[in-house]
Amino acid sequence: MKKLLQEFKAFAMKGSVIDMAVGIIIGGGFGKVVASLVSDVIMPPIGLLIGGVNFTELKAVLNPNSVKEGVEAVTLNYGTFIQTIIDFTIIAFSIFMVIRLINKLHNMTKKKEDEVEIAPPAAPEPTKEEILLTEIRDLLKSKN
Repeated sequence: MKKLLQEFKAFAMKGSVIDMAVGIIIGGGFGKVVASLVSDVIMPPIGLLIGGVNFTELKAVLNPNSVKEGVEAVTLNYGTFIQTIIDFTIIAFSIFMVIRLINKLHNMTKKKEDEVEIAPPAAPEPTKEEILLTEIRDLLKSKN
């Protein structure tokens, strides 16, 4: 049991797990901000443009006859669904843009590192035959 706890502690203290936890917390907060942006800033003007519609109130009553008799309405809340789709689209696009920016920055950094690390290849050393032929050539030149 002690070994299991030590393994779990080692796992939990890894940077990737902590980074993931921070990402989840920030993502949850970001999701709330986007939901508020959509429901409080984006959807009211859209609703006004299409005739003063509040998307959260758009629904289809599935049991209209029973409602008349005092039974609670069963509704299909498609307006809330539309708003949730818009929330998701904005969040997905935002995450896409952030990842795209991170990848560009990473690629720029990698290119700079590659430029620094790349040195021109050293000239290959001549083989024994090449050295011997060079000496022979030099001897022949000196005789002429």
